[in-house]
Amino acid sequence: MDTKLLELLVCPVTKGPLNFDRERQELLSRSARLAYPVRHGIPILLENEARTLSDEEIAKLATERPPL
Repeated sequence: MDTKLLELLVCPVTKGPLNFDRERQELLSRSARLAYPVRHGIPILLENEARTLSDEEIAKLATERPPL
């Protein structure tokens, strides 16, 4: 995922920042509690395509670096 692109993207639900999970290829929105998939390098920012983040994932996000 291009760093410049990540700086421009926001959560379509909350308009908040996103974190990129390289391992799972997902964009994470702490405020919406959603993980948006990235397929073949293309972010799929559709609420119906996103999965809900667990409480553990939200807690982990809170301890990591701030979103890009």
